[in-house]
Amino acid sequence: MKVDVPVPELAARLFEAARDGRVVAPLTDERPDLSAAEAYEIQDAVLALRERAGERIVGAKLGLTSRAKQRDMGIEEPVYGWLTDAMALDPGSVLEVSTLVQPRAEPEIAFVLGEDLSGRHVTAAHVLAATRAVVPAIEILDSRFPDYRFALPDVIADDASAGRFLLASGVAPEGLDLRVLGCVFERNGEVIATASGGAVLGHPAAAVAWLVRTLAARGRGLSAGQIVLSGGLTSAVPVGPGDVVTARFDRLGTVELACR
Repeated sequence: MKVDVPVPELAARLFEAARDGRVVAPLTDERPDLSAAEAYEIQDAVLALRERAGERIVGAKLGLTSRAKQRDMGIEEPVYGWLTDAMALDPGSVLEVSTLVQPRAEPEIAFVLGEDLSGRHVTAAHVLAATRAVVPAIEILDSRFPDYRFALPDVIADDASAGRFLLASGVAPEGLDLRVLGCVFERNGEVIATASGGAVLGHPAAAVAWLVRTLAARGRGLSAGQIVLSGGLTSAVPVGPGDVVTARFDRLGTVELACR
């Protein structure tokens, strides 16, 4: 039976869970009929609470960008969320694990935009033309649902599990074939996984183009200077105090994050 819990109440649950470092029951336990569209409304309401608390939007992120993950979830397209300045880690800083609920790390290729980007017909080529730099990144996911067990609307409402992110120095995209650009992901010096950029919707810029087209349908776009995390190249791995995760990218360089 449908329980009509108002969007502001559901948003407050997720905002407070992230703020307090705790988990809550999936929203679909109470609202099994929750749609993706309604979930994005909740996401927007959570973001408004973050902004009211003083956070500032600095970009966006994609999730569920691998075909394997999409098959597992029974979906045909990714999800997106928003990044704020409170999520950004400074180079050389240490991740305080206790500030998060259940952090997991994954390597990503980030895009820093040099131009505004919007429209329903944006392609990967448009994305690359508007990109100032592509950047090695580590994203720290942090689901507010126990053990990362959630349905699609849950993860959408939860800002696509956004937690923290770290960027290294970037390079201009000209001359780079991001599809075949390789990545070696390590934890404490042990290779966890290897991948290439093609793991993200066939091309990371194609993932960003999907995001722009999807935002356009909602009357939104991306702005120059914003960051876009294009999606995990590998599966995310749990991290705890004392762990060090490293992502080594061909031609882009290395990004490393220590945890305590």
